[in-house]
Formats: sequence, structure tokens, C-alpha cells
Amino acid sequence: MKIMIDLPDGLHERIKIAAARQRFATKEIVIEGLEQVFRDEASFADALAHLRQGYHLGGLPLNRESVQQTERDMTNSGLISSV
Repeated sequence: MKIMIDLPDGLHERIKIAAARQRFATKEIVIEGLEQVFRDEASFADALAHLRQGYHLGGLPLNRESVQQTERDMTNSGLISSV
């Protein structure tokens, strides 16, 4: 199916550059991008369904002290610069 859409100039240029780098047609880059949007949407929907069913999705609740301690540890180890 053919469609016509107006893209901002900068976005159109970025699509053309990405297509050239990956040796794809512009059409293929746009299709891949749209498919990625729908894959991400499906992942989000699955995660939300699990959450609503009460599945534990991992992770621990955060509190201010643990976040600040992690930031200090990362700063001291050189992983991030101090803010």
C-alpha cells in the first residue's frame, strides 16, 4: 500500500543517511522503524498485563538513601562524575 506523508526536512535527511549507511532503501528504514514501535508497544502491553495479574517483574523498591549511596559509590569508583 502506498501512502504519502510530510516529514520534517531534518528527519527525512536522517532517514536517507541511515538508509545509505545500512545499504537499505529509505522505505525499508521507515518500515523497520514502524515495526520497532509496534514491538515495543507489544512488550509494554505484555509487561502491563503481567503487572495487573500480580507477577513480580523483578527489581526492588527504591528509597532516597539507597539512590544516594549508589551515586556516591559510582562517583568514587569513577563510573560517573560528581554533579
